[in-house]
Order: sequence, then C-alpha cells, then structure tokens
Amino acid sequence: RVQLMESGGDSVQAGGSLEISCTASRNSYRVYCVGWFRRRPGLEREGLACLCTGHGGTYYATSVKGRFTVSHAGDTETAGAENTWSLQLKNLTSEDTGLYQCAATDPRYAASWCLSPGEFDDWGQGTQVTVSS
Repeated sequence: RVQLMESGGDSVQAGGSLEISCTASRNSYRVYCVGWFRRRPGLEREGLACLCTGHGGTYYATSVKGRFTVSHAGDTETAGAENTWSLQLKNLTSEDTGLYQCAATDPRYAASWCLSPGEFDDWGQGTQVTVSS
C-alpha cells in the first residue's frame, strides 16, 4: 500500500489561486492513478480530478474543468523515488472551501470512474483550503 500526504492548503481570497500537493511514500514505485477529492461542510465527498501515470491521462469533473489542473512530478517506476501529484486551483470562490484529499489506486486509463471515492484504496489525511470573499 502507498502512504499519501497532502500539503499546501491555505486561506486565500476569492479570485485567488493555490497549489496543493500530494506526496507518495518513497517505497511506492509502481504507476498509480491518483485522484483529488474534497469534502465541503454538510456535503458528501466530491471527486474533482485524477491523473494516471504511465500514459493513463487525466480526467476532470465538469465543475472544475478549466479552473483546476492536476500534474505529476517524479518517477513511479524506480524504487525509492519521490512522487508528487499536484492540484493547481484558480479563480477560487467560497464554494471551493473544504478539505482536499488525494487517493491512489491501481493504474488504468483515467475516465469518469476516477471521480468515485469507492474506486480508491489509499487515502491521505487531507489539507484544508479556505476561500474568503
């Protein structure tokens, strides 16, 4: 299993931007699909985007497409290499306030399935993003 840790959450003004990151434990060296989710107060966990390394591509929820961008840096095929998945958030509104979590699962092609929390095996604790108007 892979251990994930999110970072970069902050308080920002509406209209601002933020980049949050998800770092995988160094003993994970196979390709992964990593999804980003958020939980807003009183709402269910919502799938935002995913990136599948190994040419698996990316997929975005309609609600964030064009505002959020997911990327990956590192080497998922070398033991001990560090891997980081980042989510860049732009044009933030108060509706984007929430706890942002990353999750990992086995590699496959990115598609609508990766917006479903039940498809993922390993989860980080989350990082809080607060947008004030």
